[in-house]
Amino acid sequence: MKKANTTSLSSKAAWSDIQNDKDLLKDFEISVLPPYMNTCRWFAGKARLQEKFTIKFSMEIPIRDSIALLFIVEVKYADGESETYLLPVSFIDSTNSQEISPKGIITLAYINEKRGLVVDAIYDERFQQALFHHLAHAEDIVQQEHGKVEFNRGKGLSGEDINASISSRVLPVDSSNSAMTFNDKYFLKLYRKLFEETNPEVDMVEFITENSDFAYIPAFAGSVVWKRDGKPDITLGMMQRMVENKADSWVQTGEQLNSFVDAFTDKTFAIKEEVFEQVELLAQRTAEMHLALFAPEADAMFAPEQFNDDYRQFIHKRLSDLLERRYNLLIDNYTKIFDPVTQKLAWDFMEAKELIDEFAKDILTREIDSQRIRIHGDYHLGQVLATQNDYIIIDFEGEPESSITDRKIKHSPLKDVAGMIRSYHYAISAKMFNDPDTAKFDPIRVQTAADRWYKLIQQTYMEKYLDTFGNPHPLFKNNNEINFLMLIYLLEKAVYELGYEISYRPDWVKIPLKGIVNVIREIEKLRM
Repeated sequence: MKKANTTSLSSKAAWSDIQNDKDLLKDFEISVLPPYMNTCRWFAGKARLQEKFTIKFSMEIPIRDSIALLFIVEVKYADGESETYLLPVSFIDSTNSQEISPKGIITLAYINEKRGLVVDAIYDERFQQALFHHLAHAEDIVQQEHGKVEFNRGKGLSGEDINASISSRVLPVDSSNSAMTFNDKYFLKLYRKLFEETNPEVDMVEFITENSDFAYIPAFAGSVVWKRDGKPDITLGMMQRMVENKADSWVQTGEQLNSFVDAFTDKTFAIKEEVFEQVELLAQRTAEMHLALFAPEADAMFAPEQFNDDYRQFIHKRLSDLLERRYNLLIDNYTKIFDPVTQKLAWDFMEAKELIDEFAKDILTREIDSQRIRIHGDYHLGQVLATQNDYIIIDFEGEPESSITDRKIKHSPLKDVAGMIRSYHYAISAKMFNDPDTAKFDPIRVQTAADRWYKLIQQTYMEKYLDTFGNPHPLFKNNNEINFLMLIYLLEKAVYELGYEISYRPDWVKIPLKGIVNVIREIEKLRM
């Protein structure tokens, strides 16, 4: 990547006093921040009309022989709400022998007559080491004006590493956040886009690690939180134990389906026993995760709750709004659907509008005694890492399209289950309808084989999941409630998927449509 900015900054002040150079900071805001941040993968505002970049807050982090600055940058746009980003910066003069990745170079600078580079501090080894030191020792940094940066150490950080020599490096993967590793043993994620409350991922990982024996997540090793009097805490980063893995479960399932397709083309229906064993193991780990989150004695953030009126109204409005938007989107794009199978599915969906709307209203009045807890919220095969003999569950940030507040809403854990079931449906459908070896077969026969695989996997997963809880359990009153809630969450998930596929992958529209029609058929049975 080429350097983000070819201009340079100049100040007679020492870097340690740079926050007092108002002219330099103004020049940084106007001339440096816009071009640099627009090259960064983590900056989400590239497609919006940007009006102003402002350093709202600046906090010092001591590093070896210098300081780093945590810039809290507000970006205002011509339309819509502004956004806030974390940008740590440091100054590396020309005598420093560090090699800095080009993507970390923000601008050339002459500071106190020293030539050097202002860099994104995550690429500065001194900043990396400072973060680990403060996390390991749980040492807070008090900012006289802006509260404090609190470093919390978690159970996942070994005592032997607190004072040990630790190597560090930035991971080269570009994403919406930034990540560095320490001794290839710990993984620190620095959150770039900030929200006016704690990050749900940190809340979840810390709670599970500190309050349960569930060992199938990367253990919580620490967090970095910005705390101010009278203001919500803001999460800046989280450190976890690293885990060795072979691939995520989406890849693993795809590999297993190769054998299924080979058997299908030989006119044989065959699923290897190891597939059922792995599905059962994942179902067990999912249930154990939810058991770890079921904490009747916890504080309000994690204590179980009933299906109260507020939640009922929330889920009904969410589902109704989704349905209305997807109906309209499908009608607008119906003439673009040429595949007869997909056309039939689309027509079945549109014809069942009244039935689905009536079913959705049941959530408002139906008696439900099952309880709600905090859940993963974006649970699918891609969020599970396959290790040598087990699984590790990752990425507890919640649905990317939802607000941070909505991601913390408690649901039945069956919402996670529905997400995984839909993921299995995607895996078999994508494989069967996109594999060149199945293209020569009658589409109805292909669909029938896919349906059989899916139903067996769904049954296997559900049985093991519920068996792990035992019966009865406060989260699941009875089978009637389980079936009803599963249909609600499966419908919500498939309807949500439909919008994405119509907009971005029209050839895949049949997959969520088939999921919706499956739910319709089950609703029809209930209405008989």
